[in-house]
Amino acid sequence: MKAIRLAVAAAALLPLAAGAVISSQSKAGSDGASPIYGVTIPEGYRSWELVAPALEGEPLNELRAIVGNDVAIKAYRAGTLPFPDGSILVKLAWKRTPSPDFEPASVPGAATTVQVMVKDSKRYPDTGGWGFGRFIDGKPADEAQHQTCFACHEARVKDRDFVFTRYAP
Repeated sequence: MKAIRLAVAAAALLPLAAGAVISSQSKAGSDGASPIYGVTIPEGYRSWELVAPALEGEPLNELRAIVGNDVAIKAYRAGTLPFPDGSILVKLAWKRTPSPDFEPASVPGAATTVQVMVKDSKRYPDTGGWGFGRFIDGKPADEAQHQTCFACHEARVKDRDFVFTRYAP
């Protein structure tokens, strides 16, 4: 529980900005777009509002903070499903590390990924209206990793518009 509180505190430091850029290219390129979907890391996402923290157990062992743009946050608060086009969710993940200052706590260690979901039902009709981006050190992961995104969401959270994270009030 303390690890989650620390993740919330870290994510709360993130206070809303512009949306993700969707590249016209479908392959990762010099524009930094994800393969298949053409999603990039949205500018200003670190200032977006917290949706919820998450703790991922082994083998990933990560602390995570999920943030959303204005469109996504309004949908969460209103309980709107499916999410409207223009919704963007970003998951920041770090290795879970023991706190050097408080033994029972965990704190973010090395950053692992930034993952992005962009709702655009016209552009992504075959994947529930969502485009995906997974980035490591600011660069898109390979196509093989992106091929797994929708299948995982579809298998587990189809009834919640393919979104894992529930809003933490």
